[in-house]
Parts: sequence; structure tokens; C-alpha cells
Amino acid sequence: MSYPPMAAPCAVRATSTPSGPVISADPLLGAASGRSLAGVSHSVDLPPVPAVPAAVPFDRGGFDRAARVLEHLPELIEIRRDLHMHPELGRQEVRTTALLKARLEQAGLTPRVLPGGTGLICDIVPEGSPAGAPLTAFRADIDALPIDDAKPAGVPYRSTVPGRAHACGHDVHTVVLLGLALVLVQAANAGALPGPVRLLFQPAEEVMPGGALDMIAAGALDGVGRIFAVHCDPKVEVGRIGLKVGPITSACDRVQLSLDGPGGHTARPHLTTDLVTAVAKMAVELPGILSRRMDPRWGVSLVWGRIASGSVANAIPQHAELEGTVRCLDLAGWREAPGALEELVAQIAETHRAKWLLDYHRGVPPVVNEEESVRLLAEAMERNAGPERVEGTEQSLGGEDFSWYLEQVPGALARLGVRAVGDTASRDLHQGTFDVDEGAIGVGVGLFAELVLGAEGGAR
Repeated sequence: MSYPPMAAPCAVRATSTPSGPVISADPLLGAASGRSLAGVSHSVDLPPVPAVPAAVPFDRGGFDRAARVLEHLPELIEIRRDLHMHPELGRQEVRTTALLKARLEQAGLTPRVLPGGTGLICDIVPEGSPAGAPLTAFRADIDALPIDDAKPAGVPYRSTVPGRAHACGHDVHTVVLLGLALVLVQAANAGALPGPVRLLFQPAEEVMPGGALDMIAAGALDGVGRIFAVHCDPKVEVGRIGLKVGPITSACDRVQLSLDGPGGHTARPHLTTDLVTAVAKMAVELPGILSRRMDPRWGVSLVWGRIASGSVANAIPQHAELEGTVRCLDLAGWREAPGALEELVAQIAETHRAKWLLDYHRGVPPVVNEEESVRLLAEAMERNAGPERVEGTEQSLGGEDFSWYLEQVPGALARLGVRAVGDTASRDLHQGTFDVDEGAIGVGVGLFAELVLGAEGGAR
């Protein structure tokens, strides 16, 4: 099948109707509204379905969840590859949103498009579910990164859009959630869905402070009792997940510091504000002083990435700038860092008689996994595949806007293994060479399905 060329990057205000965004005609989307996407063939044949690691059958209650996951896996792989070929940046995921909306509607669901025109909220409520029953929510991020796909030319699902690539695994997260939807619809039809579930297909995770705030503003957490997500991890072997109680990612904020003064001749520094010395003091002293002002257990780190001032050797400039990032391992440190940094900047600036302006741009807080939610994830994976499939993981210094959800409701993020067994190649996140073992898709769907349909009636 051929696809129309991608449109130029569009603004957030994609043309929309009350039922969702208006898209240029796309044969894939038309096909999706009438039949399974598994029936749509690309210009290359799909390889055999990758083997999903051996698992304990999870068919309790007469509903064979393992069989349903395997049933949908070929289609999910094909959709993942289509998304990989057509990546869209944050708040521009118009085609992605329309594809998902069409497939969910084909399954009998009623997804709601966010006011911005991208992203979806979709509830699955079993018949007879009591009013006010808490929803279990699952989130997937759907946006791509502004980098080139550097995989070999022979890879048939390489990005077709220059400067755009799914280099963080969001396409995998997306089809894991879509697969969960398809399984849960079948469970609901079989009377095996124990409670209501909400699926969040979130835009703009890569755009700080993150599309999670768009989702929350649209009511994504209304009535939600607990929320879960997975994130691809190329350090973890396929068939496994990594878990950690407490902070699993870090906060990351951006700071811009401007200093101003009258300037003057370098022969008479005492008559002016020596901004070069002042900005140098800021660059050298602020990181160390800040680390001593904050609790060292918070892991607060200020690192500068840019410094600029002056243009000639014998003139004191009138303006100087510093830019950098503040990263925090702990939520308490993230909350206190802006005030502490502002106080220190004021003290150094006063010493040098410099006017100052600190722009502290909030990014995201750390993702702090709730203990009970981690336990539920671990038990679901153990029931699915055995205890050896669950491993501990380290806290990452990267940011992840799933943290905004966990500021309001309990939940947890698991690291989903995507490294092929025996693979020693480096395909790290946010690199153009990033790729996954697609068997991870079935593992993710099975994990989420077990959370909802497990032995104790699901995650509540």
C-alpha cells in the first residue's frame, strides 16, 4: 500500500470537528474504519511473528487472555511499523490520533479526542459496573522525536519523514495500549472484565512540561483510582520488566540567567559593573553552593551548558548570560530548588552590583512509583511469566511526564525490556539507531491484561 506524503509540521490547532481532527484522505485510515489493520499490507512482507517468551497461561475465569494477546500480535506489529514509518512530533500527532481513533471505534469503543486535536481518552466499562467505581488507567505516549532515523536502509519500517523518528519507543507504548483495548473489549463481551478501565493515548511527552498536563486538564484522571505505564528499556532483555519503588526517573528543569550593568572601559572596572567577573562567579560558584544548600540525599545538580558575554578585549560588556539545567533525584529537592537558586543568585549579584533576571523553566518532577502499584505490577508479571522475569532497575536521570499523573493518583511505571536475547549492539533511547525486539509488544499487552483481569479481580 502506498501512503500520501506527510504534510508539513502543523500547529497545535489542527483543524478539528466535535468528533475529532479532520485529516487528509489516507487509505490506511479508511481501511481501519472498515476492517482490521492486519488486513492492510505494506510494500514489504512482515517477518514471522517474534516469539513471545514462554509464559504461564493466564486463562483464569474461562477467558484465555494469553490466546487473545497472541491473536492480536500480528496486527499490533503491523500498526507499530506503520507508526514508526510515519512519526509525528508533540501536538502534531494528527494522523496517529486518527488511526487509533478509527481502530478503537472499529472495536466498538467511543474514544474522545483532546481539545487540541491530538491524543485520546477511551473508557471501557463493563455492563453492570456500579456508578462511581474507580477506573484503572493506563497511559501511552504517542509522539516522536525531532531526529533522523539512522537505521540501515534495508529496514522496511524506517521513518519516511526526514528529521523525525520514533527513537524512544513511543510507537511500542502506543500499540501495547491498543492491544490492551482489543483484549479488554473481548473480555467485556465475555463477561470477564471486573471493573472500568481508562486508556490514555497522550500527545507531547517530549515537549516539556509535557502533554500529561493536557490530558489532566481534559479530565483524564477524573474518577481514576490508579494508573500504570511502561517505558521501553534497551538495557532490559525482552520478556522482562524492571521495577523500582520510589523515584524511577529524575526531575529536569531549565534555567536562564541574565546579568546587566552599565559596562565601561577595562581600565576603570571600579566605576562600572564587571559583568564578566560576575557571570564567571555565577558559573563557578552556584553549582557548589546550591549542592551545599540542599539536602544531599535529594541529588540536586546544576550544570551549565552555555555562557556568553562581551565582544572585545578592552570593554566591559553590558550584558551576560548563563543557561543550564537543574536535575533532582527527589521530589522534595525539585520543589525547593527554584527558591534556593533565586536566593543564591541575588546574593552573588548584589556583591558585584549587577542587575539580574532568573528564568526558571519547570520541566517535570520525578516519577515516584507507589509501593502498592509496584507490587501489583510485579505480581502480574510473575503470574504471567514467572518471578525470574521481574528485575530491579536504577533511577534514571532522564525526565518523564508520567510524573504529573502520579502527583494526583497512585500508580507506577515499569521498564519494558526490548533488547533481543543475545543482542550486544547499542541502541539507546533518543538515538537514531534505536529499535526493539517486537516480542516486547506481546509482553506489554499481557502484563497490562493480567493487571486488569488477574486472579484478585484486577488492580484496584
